[in-house]
Amino acid sequence: MSRPVLAGRVAPLGTTVFSEFSALALQHGAVNLGQGFPDFDGPEAVKEAARTAITEGINQYAPGIGLRALRVAIAEHAARFYGQQLDPDTMVTVTSGATEAILCVLLGLVDPGDEVVLFEPFYDSYDANVTFVGARPRYVPLRPPDATHATWWFDRDEVRAAFGPRTRLLIINSPHNPTGKVFTREELEFLGGLCAEHDARVLSDEVYEHIVFGPARHVRAATLPVLADRTVTVSSGGKTFSLTGWKVGWFIAPPALNDAVRRAHQFVTFATASPLQVAMAAALRLPDSYFQELSHTYHARRERLLAGLTRAGLKAHSPEGSYFILADISGQGHGDDVAFCRHLVTHVGVAAIPPSVFYGPEHRHLGRGFARFAFCKTDAVLDEATRRLKEGLAPSR
Repeated sequence: MSRPVLAGRVAPLGTTVFSEFSALALQHGAVNLGQGFPDFDGPEAVKEAARTAITEGINQYAPGIGLRALRVAIAEHAARFYGQQLDPDTMVTVTSGATEAILCVLLGLVDPGDEVVLFEPFYDSYDANVTFVGARPRYVPLRPPDATHATWWFDRDEVRAAFGPRTRLLIINSPHNPTGKVFTREELEFLGGLCAEHDARVLSDEVYEHIVFGPARHVRAATLPVLADRTVTVSSGGKTFSLTGWKVGWFIAPPALNDAVRRAHQFVTFATASPLQVAMAAALRLPDSYFQELSHTYHARRERLLAGLTRAGLKAHSPEGSYFILADISGQGHGDDVAFCRHLVTHVGVAAIPPSVFYGPEHRHLGRGFARFAFCKTDAVLDEATRRLKEGLAPSR
């Protein structure tokens, strides 16, 4: 065959780093703190709701926009936690996970040649999806805490410089994967002002919305007046309810934006598993105590892994949200984060993710001094991982 097998849009894309390092972890019997899936199940009541739905025959196609019962539950959840009033029929759409929703937002709102502003490091599907739609990414790096910044931060001049006449979309992820940054109201207002100035839309990825550690507080971008009419909020039940394999997500937007994204969604997956939608509606209606305990439990896991990384000689930045920790590996004697993480999984028996893959080419060097560890694991797994790290890592120089 003389023609290339791969289409141009996928030719630059290899196997995802998550698949690569999870496979290595299995091969070497490593403790997997790489891919961000819990090693425990979600609430029994939610699983029972799924079983009941299957038994009662809710097993055929759901409406493309999602079962109304789930759309109503999503609207109720938004009102309960954010004071946000939503029409479940025109402002809420169910998707097969947040990752599908993100692709549909790009397909529905961005044309070839448009520009999309991304904060680095980013969830890897953002950059791939920008490529899929023929748009151009404009990268803005988040900077680590320093003497004048207690948390990860961005340079406002760099953000201003990334916006231009072709800017169509800004992607915000808060709480942020992998840094754990939680964007403040004041930061969101600044970003909203830029979007208003350039008539840009916003994709706000909020899948870790309930995994936040005080004093940080999650602010839903769409609740700010400057962002309300231009924001598509994406979330899912996977992280909040420890059911990542169910792939039930959703997007929320004003009717015109929702319609634009729905037009893409109907031809991407059309519909999401019906019994799991019924169960997710039950999950969203769990009492406040569930969500409070979720944050409390993850706070304890965060502190456990932070302490273990410190004992192993790694300096780690304490995240404000999500369930990831970025640890400084600059004193470990490896050329970069990829080499370090390969050594870690093959010789130490712990899998982590090299975050340089979450940067564009210009700023990739900014991620090479870190490794990302997930703490969505049981105490026994975290303890075994940190024991191996302490025994297997060289003292920091």
